[in-house]
Amino acid sequence: MYYFAYFLLIFALMASIGCAGFGLIQAWSDKTAGLNILEKVNFLITLSFGLASSILLFALATHDYSLSYVAGYTDNTLAYFYCLAAFWAGQPGSMLFWALSVAIMGSVFALTRGYADCPERTRLWFWIFFFTITGAFSTMLVLWGNPFLMTNPAPADGSGLNPLLQNPGMILHPPLLFLGYGGFTIPSCMALAQAVTNRSDDVRPWYETTRVLFIVAWCFLTAGILLGAWWAYMELGWGGYWAWDPVENASLIPWLIATATLHTVILEKSRGKLTRANIFLISLTTISGFFATYLVRSGVVNSVHAYGQGPVGTPLLTFIAFLCVITLLAVFISKRGAGELENPFSREGALCLTALILLVLAFIILNATLWPVFSRLWSPVPVGLDAKFYNAVCLPIGTMLLLLLAFCPSLSWKFGIQHKSWLLLALLGGAAVAAAAYLLSYQRIHPLVAQFSCGAIALVSLFALVQRLLGQKAGAIRAGSLVSHLGLALCAIGIAFSGPYNQKNDLVLAAGETQAVSSYKVTLKAAETGRGIDYEYLRAVLEVRNEKGELLSTLKPEKRAYDKFAGMLFSEVDVATSFGEEIYASVSGVDASDNMIVQINIEPMVSWIWLGAVVLSLAPLFNLRRRKAKDMA
Repeated sequence: MYYFAYFLLIFALMASIGCAGFGLIQAWSDKTAGLNILEKVNFLITLSFGLASSILLFALATHDYSLSYVAGYTDNTLAYFYCLAAFWAGQPGSMLFWALSVAIMGSVFALTRGYADCPERTRLWFWIFFFTITGAFSTMLVLWGNPFLMTNPAPADGSGLNPLLQNPGMILHPPLLFLGYGGFTIPSCMALAQAVTNRSDDVRPWYETTRVLFIVAWCFLTAGILLGAWWAYMELGWGGYWAWDPVENASLIPWLIATATLHTVILEKSRGKLTRANIFLISLTTISGFFATYLVRSGVVNSVHAYGQGPVGTPLLTFIAFLCVITLLAVFISKRGAGELENPFSREGALCLTALILLVLAFIILNATLWPVFSRLWSPVPVGLDAKFYNAVCLPIGTMLLLLLAFCPSLSWKFGIQHKSWLLLALLGGAAVAAAAYLLSYQRIHPLVAQFSCGAIALVSLFALVQRLLGQKAGAIRAGSLVSHLGLALCAIGIAFSGPYNQKNDLVLAAGETQAVSSYKVTLKAAETGRGIDYEYLRAVLEVRNEKGELLSTLKPEKRAYDKFAGMLFSEVDVATSFGEEIYASVSGVDASDNMIVQINIEPMVSWIWLGAVVLSLAPLFNLRRRKAKDMA
């Protein structure tokens, strides 16, 4: 069965290379007669990846340890749904899932009306670029990342899944990222195809042809990133949700570029400008997705999330360089946009500035992430940049972006203020939130500016949404975009409170002892030890009461030692969830006197991040409805 699965990967490789070559011959001969063949082979490639994935899932579900991948990432005690999630726990499995995501997105697009309406020559070039990507995945799977390697004799038990991955976030976070990356390949390939074929004015541009997949891919990637932040918050035990880890940064970079593209595409649709820039940006989104994979799998930088050094690093980097050359050539021969950009003090200027800030953030994060690599040029010991650098540089720029989003809807397309009522609402909303924060003793200047911006964005977005619901004119901003800005404001206000005002307290408690933490009283009711299925644990039973002595919550954080991960300790935190101050508890261990050492964090308004994450991830789906008149994307 596993030989058959490997044969399926070889078939996908040969079919992809063959179809890309056949498409190039057809394009060189100015023919499109073989287009029907390419479309059918695409479905066969998708079927091949799908069958291979099904075989791997079956092996994981049945604990077939004759497959090295199954033995490396599961064991007899692992919960069933984590066994299936181990599909993307290692390099080969995750590469197979990403290849499957790309293939599925291509097959879905081939069935859409947008694809059918494209000229045949454009479709031909789309498949040339698309099969180049599936061919790259197939090559890496066949030559460097085969998930169907076998071991003989098969062990009686597997090595087990890293306890850090045994979290509900593992089930959704990686596949959402890969579906996002896979989804972006479709608009990227279509944009390159239209650039090469010199799209005529009567043909729908790539961002309209692939609009649904573009938006869905953005939603997938956004949800994946924010779910990963929640996972880190609930699993790693340090009380934060974003550590500026290289692998976290790797997924953020394509998101920033894709979000910038969403804004510059508005200018191309409404004003006919930035045509070349948009082709470059959407292609760069896909390229940066490949680069994210390179960071995770090459071992070029150290990360708690990375798969470690692997053989696919060099092939991936080579393919990334190849894609960069192809993109630059396609952009060079494509048509220019119409006209010059308007005055910066206009909605057009604000959209450009928004995109520019997002790209600057992506550039800074990319270079900071690779700083250990750059530092080897002058230092024998790699030098990395810690979270202090990122926070000092990126957070002020992010705050500038929030301010811009607060006032952008009020601006005219040409120059000046168009919606004076929106401007007034932005000022009132921002002032109200900032004043409330100040009166509650949250008085640091930088967070106050961010809180002001969030209040302004939220009130303007809500007001514009109400206008739309009442059938009144609400500018050219679509409902999904307004709700997206609202979701972003909710996330940002959670960060503006929880980041700078997080309180970390290390307590040493004897059984029955009570200590004060901020306005709370924490009592250690019991220190328990015991054994789970495959681990031993140390558990603290903590009562948390307010100043009046009222019981707020009983928390039971644990420190675990797993049988198959000797020498390593893992935290299982417990949280008293609240939209105000959230209490976060973790166990550090015991001291020489057998007193329990626990960490209690006070996290103000951190739950607003998760609320905003849900809104931000789902809001763009409202824009999937066909637009009326000249509504923007």
